[in-house]
Parts: sequence; structure tokens; C-alpha cells
Amino acid sequence: MPATAPFETLTAEYDAWFETNRDAYRAELAALEQVLSEDTPHVTSETDPADPTTLEVGVGTGRFADPLEIPVGIDPARNPLLEARDRGVDPVRGVAERLPLCDDAFDRILFVTVWCFLDDIEDTLGETRRVLAADGELVIAFLDRSSPLGQVYQENKDEGPFYADAQFVTGEEVCGALENAEFVVRERVQTVFDESVEEPTETELHGETERVRDGHGDGLFGVVRATLE
Repeated sequence: MPATAPFETLTAEYDAWFETNRDAYRAELAALEQVLSEDTPHVTSETDPADPTTLEVGVGTGRFADPLEIPVGIDPARNPLLEARDRGVDPVRGVAERLPLCDDAFDRILFVTVWCFLDDIEDTLGETRRVLAADGELVIAFLDRSSPLGQVYQENKDEGPFYADAQFVTGEEVCGALENAEFVVRERVQTVFDESVEEPTETELHGETERVRDGHGDGLFGVVRATLE
């Protein structure tokens, strides 16, 4: 089972990070907005057209689902789901390795900084394939261990309550796992750089100019977009 205890008992402290670190949060939203701005795939699954077709796995308090207008979120921790519900997200309690959802139910599935907490990536991707429509897409945002700031996170993860049990990954590891599960990687971007990264490409979100560039390895926050073969 995922380590939910700190997120259950320190929900307010977790949620406050997004206010304290607003620049990083805006940059992360900008990277996700850039990837999600791609045309949403046409749903071919036999679901009610009125049903929501986008899901965030590991939705937490809804800090990403809310501004990105993702209507459904799943999480193993109850208290964060209450906050997500207050932000307008339809909450579902469950784990990524055993999604309590119907086959072919969603045309897009999003994971944001929860990859490092998964118990079984192979099972997670198997469940994702089951729940995802045949022409759907998967977006994974992760904390990149190979980046300069990722190395700092790795070295200091035991000093805080939230990442002590995290297994940080690299962009290559994420893409390798996707390819092993017969996904095709379509796009890779990154943001949240340290001072050694100069002049990244700029993108705009909600009037804010943020730094987003292609590839992985320099930015702490990496994003991969993939589709089924």
C-alpha cells in the first residue's frame, strides 16, 4: 500500500506548499498546460458522452485538477480527497494498481508527482491501459532524479515527512517503463530549473510567463505524454 499517513495527517501543510512556492507551482502548471493543449483524442469507448473522460490518478488536494479542469480524481488518502472535492473534483478513493473504474472509461489519464510513490509500476500501467480508451493518452509528470534539483531532493528526502518513502525516477526510466507497457512516447518537456539552466523556451499560462523547455534532465519537473500503440 502507498504511504498515505503524512498526506492524511498533514493535509494542510502539504496544500500550503503550493502557496509558499507559487513560482514553481505556476511553472509546473505551465508545463502541463503546454502538453495538455494538444488535441484531446476522440473517444471511441462505449461510455455515456456526458460522463467525464479525463482522470487524474493521485489527485491529492486537487491543486492540479482544479486549474486544469480535470473533473475526476482518484487517491488512496481520504483527507486530501475532501479538499479536492471542495475544489470541484469528483473524488474516488483507490490505488493506481487497482483502479475501481470501468474498462475504456477515459480518453486521458494524468499522473502528477505520484510516480515516485507507486508500489508497482507494471501493475499501474496495466490498469491504466485497461481504463484508457483505445485512442487515449497518458500524461505523467514526475520529479526527475537526474536533474540538479532532483539530486538535492534525493539527498534530502528523509528530512521532510512527504518524500521519505519516495523512489525518485529519471525521464529515461519513465519512458522505458512506458515503452515496456506498449505505450508510445510522443512528447517530453521539463521545467523548474536551477540557476545553471539558461534561457529556456517560454510559454504563457494565465498571463504568467513561465519557463518550459523540451527534453529531460535539467528541470526538476518532467512531463511525458504517451499514447497506446
